[in-house]
Amino acid sequence: MTKTIFEPASQIPVFDEADILVVGGGPAGTAAAISAARNGARVILSERYGYLGGQVTGGHVSMIPNIDNGTGVQITGILQEWMDRLGKLPDGLYGPSKKDAGSSDPELIKQWSGYMGTVWNNKICYGTYVDPELLKIVLNDMVEESNVIVYFHCWAAKAYMEDGQLKGVFFESKEGRKAVLAKVIIDATGEGDIFASAGAEFDDSIDPAIRNSNLSLCFRIANIDHKKYLNYIKDNRQDWAEKMNQILKMAGFRMALIPSNRNDNVWVNNWTFGKNGMKVKDLTFVEIEVRKQIVKVIEFLNKEMPGYENGYLMDVAPQIGVRYSRRLKGLYQISFDDLKQGKTYDDVVAITPAQHVFNAPGEEIPMQIPYRALVPEKLDNLIAAGRCLSADVYAHNWINLIPPCTAIGEAAGAAAYVAVNSNIQPRNADVKTVQNILKKQGFYLP
Repeated sequence: MTKTIFEPASQIPVFDEADILVVGGGPAGTAAAISAARNGARVILSERYGYLGGQVTGGHVSMIPNIDNGTGVQITGILQEWMDRLGKLPDGLYGPSKKDAGSSDPELIKQWSGYMGTVWNNKICYGTYVDPELLKIVLNDMVEESNVIVYFHCWAAKAYMEDGQLKGVFFESKEGRKAVLAKVIIDATGEGDIFASAGAEFDDSIDPAIRNSNLSLCFRIANIDHKKYLNYIKDNRQDWAEKMNQILKMAGFRMALIPSNRNDNVWVNNWTFGKNGMKVKDLTFVEIEVRKQIVKVIEFLNKEMPGYENGYLMDVAPQIGVRYSRRLKGLYQISFDDLKQGKTYDDVVAITPAQHVFNAPGEEIPMQIPYRALVPEKLDNLIAAGRCLSADVYAHNWINLIPPCTAIGEAAGAAAYVAVNSNIQPRNADVKTVQNILKKQGFYLP
């Protein structure tokens, strides 16, 4: 039996109140906050770290792939605004231009074929590599210009319930425990921390055979020549594969050397299997074990991998990469079959072209996200945004990527505004109104 202690009851000060509280400042949460605030709501965005962007910035997953799949369907809206703003900054991003999406030009295919997420079926896909530090600045600018109230260094502890209804969130901070109250709460924590603590039903099952079932601690290597490395792979694929297998045996987990916005550095993705992103001991294990391997991995690359002769550790991501945890049981659960079949919905609020991974070349079908997958069956005053939406484990494996999460967040923000403005529950928000708002924001919907 687990030993327990008693926590005395106490009066908790109300730190602030808003129309909409967004918990979590990753791609989904930041997009949700901007979307709602631009429509006139008073929005608070809380984030446990000291920056916005989540895995893109703090996790160093600085690749934003498959914004388009070469067929003309693109994720637009706030995600496109990221690209537009970064494109105006020196080395802000690197990737095919939007106008080249869908092109079969052999020279363009040759130029981008070594950059994951930019070529599919001999066509250019709109995808890009970004500078995570510059994106932090861009996102700060966007929320500030949209009049979002941002509170950093606030860790959402649990939901505040009043007469069975969700009314706010308790936060831990250096000032002590505080509460923020709101009419609608958007859970963009990734782990569904708010809806779980409020008593909503969720699913946290996982298949250990799929991508989602592992954790990462990304790091970056500087002073390399990525183009030299790509040329080596092109002419020596078997030798390269053997060297990557040696790294796997040496480190104990698989790694990938992925390009960045600059030729002189890469970010290193990695996969640690069998660990749970909601368990303190598992998270600690990954933080320690990956760091143990970094120095010897880089030493191996210095000696064995062309382009990496003078490479050195640039930095390690301050934020661990979690791919799965809790998923809301919403009014509708998106299934893997839904994605494969390209199921359409009257209440579609986001669309992503990433489904090309399921289909034969030339038969790519976009994925649609229905609004019902963002709202719980019974819990009032809540919308889920990002990877904690309602989907089965296999569908979630593809929906949790950065572009879909950003699109889902923008939709959640618009829906929260409609609910507040109409004084109704989020599950009853008029979807046609939400869709019209999104289209006015430059958001692509069919």
